[in-house]
Amino acid sequence: MDESTHGGSRYYGDDSQSLRAHDDEIATRKDQLWRLSSSYLVSDVPSIQRSLVQHVEYTLARRRYKFDRGSFYQATAHSVRDRLIERWTDTQQFYASRDGKRMYYLSLEFLVGRSMGNAVSNLGLRGAYAEALRQLGYDLEDIMSQEKEPALGNGGLGRLASCFLDTLATLNYPAWGYGIRYKYGMFEQRLVNGKQVEFPDYWLTYGNPWEVERLDVKYLVRLYGEVKTYEDEQTGETRFRWEGGEVVVAVAYDTPIPGYGTYNTNNMRLWSSKPSHEFDLASFNAGDYYGAVEAKERCESITSVLYPSDDTDSGKVLRLKQQFFFVSATLQDVLRRYKKRIVPGRTLKNLPEKVAIQLNDTHPSISIPELMRLLLDDEMLPWDEAWDITTRTFGYTNHTILPEALEKWQVPMMEELLPRHMQIIYEINHRFLQQVEDRWPGDNEKMRAMSIIEESTPKMVRMAHLAMVGSHVVNGVAEIHTRLVKSRLFPEFDQMFPGRIKNVTNGVTPRRWILQANPAMAGIFTSILGPGWVNDLRRLATLKPFAHDDTFQHSWNEAKRLNKERLALWVKANMGVDLMTNAIYDMQVKRIHEYKRQLLNVLGIVHRYAVIAGSTPEQRARMLPRVCVIAGKAAPGYEVAKKIIQLACAVSKAVNNDVRCAGVLQVVFIPNFNVSLAELIIPASDVSQHISTAGMEASGTGNMKFVMNGGLIVGTADGANIEIARAVGEDNLFCFGATADEVAALRNTMKSRLPAGDERLQRSVRMIRSGVFGNPDDFSQLMDNIEPANDYYLIAHDFPGYLDALDMADAAYLHQPSWTARTIRAACSMWEFSSDRTIKEYADKVWQMEPLPFKPPHHQDGGGGSMGGGGRRGPSFNGRGSRAGYDGGR
Repeated sequence: MDESTHGGSRYYGDDSQSLRAHDDEIATRKDQLWRLSSSYLVSDVPSIQRSLVQHVEYTLARRRYKFDRGSFYQATAHSVRDRLIERWTDTQQFYASRDGKRMYYLSLEFLVGRSMGNAVSNLGLRGAYAEALRQLGYDLEDIMSQEKEPALGNGGLGRLASCFLDTLATLNYPAWGYGIRYKYGMFEQRLVNGKQVEFPDYWLTYGNPWEVERLDVKYLVRLYGEVKTYEDEQTGETRFRWEGGEVVVAVAYDTPIPGYGTYNTNNMRLWSSKPSHEFDLASFNAGDYYGAVEAKERCESITSVLYPSDDTDSGKVLRLKQQFFFVSATLQDVLRRYKKRIVPGRTLKNLPEKVAIQLNDTHPSISIPELMRLLLDDEMLPWDEAWDITTRTFGYTNHTILPEALEKWQVPMMEELLPRHMQIIYEINHRFLQQVEDRWPGDNEKMRAMSIIEESTPKMVRMAHLAMVGSHVVNGVAEIHTRLVKSRLFPEFDQMFPGRIKNVTNGVTPRRWILQANPAMAGIFTSILGPGWVNDLRRLATLKPFAHDDTFQHSWNEAKRLNKERLALWVKANMGVDLMTNAIYDMQVKRIHEYKRQLLNVLGIVHRYAVIAGSTPEQRARMLPRVCVIAGKAAPGYEVAKKIIQLACAVSKAVNNDVRCAGVLQVVFIPNFNVSLAELIIPASDVSQHISTAGMEASGTGNMKFVMNGGLIVGTADGANIEIARAVGEDNLFCFGATADEVAALRNTMKSRLPAGDERLQRSVRMIRSGVFGNPDDFSQLMDNIEPANDYYLIAHDFPGYLDALDMADAAYLHQPSWTARTIRAACSMWEFSSDRTIKEYADKVWQMEPLPFKPPHHQDGGGGSMGGGGRRGPSFNGRGSRAGYDGGR
């Protein structure tokens, strides 16, 4: 008898009682083993030090006398991760035991930034780790700087997603983020001869100690192939089966996302693409060496690069592959996890009661036909039932009304790559247009405007329309943006589905953007309010009466000075520019785009330079010293944006090398802007510029971060600026420019408008065209674009008002006690722009879900332990032992 074969009577003959006894013995042994590890790791300084040394020696296999900063970063990361994982696994088991509704956030980007600082802060262990490292001869801040920032996002979209993950964990909502584990970021930006040059951004050179590779969590994702029909033997209905083509394997990589002031730790699951067959041995043996690995390379390229260029057809195909790959794996995972829990009477009809899926912009909208395919073809549901489940499950966040950002895919391309999905999209559109016809009989214009299929050459699938039709809630991200979504982008849909389009204004997490980015200012808040303010920014309002208090102002200004010095040290070390710290710091840091109008900023700097150059030494001595900081990336194929960077660098070079500007004006363009640089730049600001053409910025989140850190805005009435002004006071935002309602009329009269009459603008243009900043041919297109007949972004139109707004800010800054009071009141009025408020609104308006706060049993039973760890755990939530039966969060 083969006793290694466990299965019925072959194991213990026919003695079922012996079999049960054996199973009980195995379960008892498992419980005993789990109880041996049933306490959270102790996190006092000696225990942390032992953990660090053990990881250097055993995890990294480094000799104990060969420690370096890189080794200690890796060891520290693993030590912190150990403490995250125990909370992480227990949190997921707790969620499963409570069977609450879960939310899954689908985003093509997660701009998480460095993890170590956020993790030790959220765990309440920053002080303990700092002291443990100090005693070993290392500095925590220095160790944290060794971390390579993950290249998983590019701008505001990805950073918003990461702020949301932080808040979801902090507020105890059961939620996972889903995305792609890119090998390379969009690119590393370097400045070569004053021009942006893109270099590969491979961030995984030394691995990623924060992630856990889940080799047991894999899904097959099909591409190309054909659709075959067959008859359902039970119902006689015609069914569809997608076959053939190319199959890619999605492998999961998980990262724990800790909440602050809570044990809840959520998950970010990213997918990496692998081939279904690693190596074609027959091709290799036949001498076709490239063919032997061709399929492998083709599959792995899907998750290689964030936003592959879509200038070519092959680039467009790769982008669509990326989007489908990640949503297909995600939806398979979501359905598997839902079906894993067996509840009497529960079927897939109940999915929307237990699952909410949020689409972060249009990129994941292919998930709507993919969920329909899974429900129709795999689960064998009828169309109406599948569609009801789908629409009640999905929510869609729109982030832009710019036509070029609202994705469209060519129908022929989709028919080839995703043939079954194109069939489903046609059917969705057919049924939807029948509803439109019923609502507006004979209105062909409505049909044309609302159709998911655009009747162009070639036909296009409008993905935003698909998301609009397939979601039960569509939200804008600022009040003005939501109004424009209703009135300009989707007016017919707003009539068709009144109430479906809602507003949820964006927010940012104060844990990252105050507590971690600005410890000097955070220390002021904590010394008066205690640590709880970071989870309740309303409490900062109680500090507003101190705005004119001399002692409070002194502490506030000292924090700002320290932040300026910190930035100046970085710029000196990395760029060789010795920045003034006794100056107003004027900043514009964001993605480079014409509508964000960095060109307007540069033209204003040129004007200021001209004034300085034409002044006497006595006049310059009375001028307000100014440091202008610009940062941001331009898309590789966006030549106009790259020329704006080139002009900014040229102006910086001229200004910084002109002795007349010494002590009065400095300009720096900081390359390769990312989260870590933002944490350095934003706290140092006095003024930040958010000067987009009105009606074109959906919300912005940089504007929120700057004001939270004691800066004031020079900006247009666009995005969240309007709501920020209302919150902090209209006099604390220096507003200018045409309003969103005026922009359209101004554009309509562009061709008939007279040449720009503002002499200050004309002088700036003449300086650029005459070669003051290098070859004028390099910038001729930029200057041509602001001629009145071409001025689509209204730079020339808004230029006079822009200079007036800067002058108002300068005049206010000269009265320092009054300025400081303004910044204090503004920073302490920003609770509405915490992502905590945003997520609570989503939970109420869109997801209809409740938080599930997790406390380990040792905490519930009063058995010691704290947010810092330690303490034994009593009986677990599953009644079998503190961690028994857990499947690793799968």
